[in-house]
Amino acid sequence: MKLKGKTAIITGGAQGIGRAISLRLAREGANIGILDIKKDVADKTVAEINGLGVKATAIACDVTNYEKVKEAVSKVHKEFGSIDILINNAGIDVSQFFVNTDQSLWDRIINVNYRSFLNATHVCIPYMIEQKSGNIVSLGSDAGRVGNSGEVLYCGTKAAIMASAKALARELARYNIRVNCVSPGPVQTDLLAGLHEGEKGKKIMEAVANMIPMRRLGLPEDVADVVGFFVSDDSRYLTGQVLSVDGGLTMIG
Repeated sequence: MKLKGKTAIITGGAQGIGRAISLRLAREGANIGILDIKKDVADKTVAEINGLGVKATAIACDVTNYEKVKEAVSKVHKEFGSIDILINNAGIDVSQFFVNTDQSLWDRIINVNYRSFLNATHVCIPYMIEQKSGNIVSLGSDAGRVGNSGEVLYCGTKAAIMASAKALARELARYNIRVNCVSPGPVQTDLLAGLHEGEKGKKIMEAVANMIPMRRLGLPEDVADVVGFFVSDDSRYLTGQVLSVDGGLTMIG
């Protein structure tokens, strides 16, 4: 159990990739704090984690609200005694050509995807600096590395997360805090299914899978296992890195 005694906060950890990450880190012994607006769903994930013999808590939290995030992180710290790991996972997407979008959609996607990253990271860093150790892993996306039609806002926010993480890695290395990103390709989640509904969506996903050298879409567990690597001592000399998890779809250098 490589993370025994450590505490991990996962934003958007109730379902999808976030749930898989929560369970993965729990299996390594970490105490888990899930910050998610869907408290009822998060409670079910917490019950699964408790079944593994690990402590976990779910806090209803709008991660776009700085004060709410600050309050939630404080609760996790008081309950478990430290903030060792932060996983910035919360995110949304809407597939729409940019010319057809409006500022309300811009604000929504920027707030959930990028501002939540800023909020949670800014709140957790002081705890990590004080204890002179920490590990931050954020979910980027290959969409933010290569660009996808119909996802200008999503691509922009994910690229911002990955660029900001590199800058943070330079700032925080002196405090023994490592900062990395996992950059998934297409992963089988409710979010992806919502973007490609119906028979047409099914054909699009089949075409995408055929483009992937490994001939399948990713699973949440594929991403969670890489996050598990980044937060463990197995990656102790890695910081400021972005690693694609996409079955070979992009092969970005």
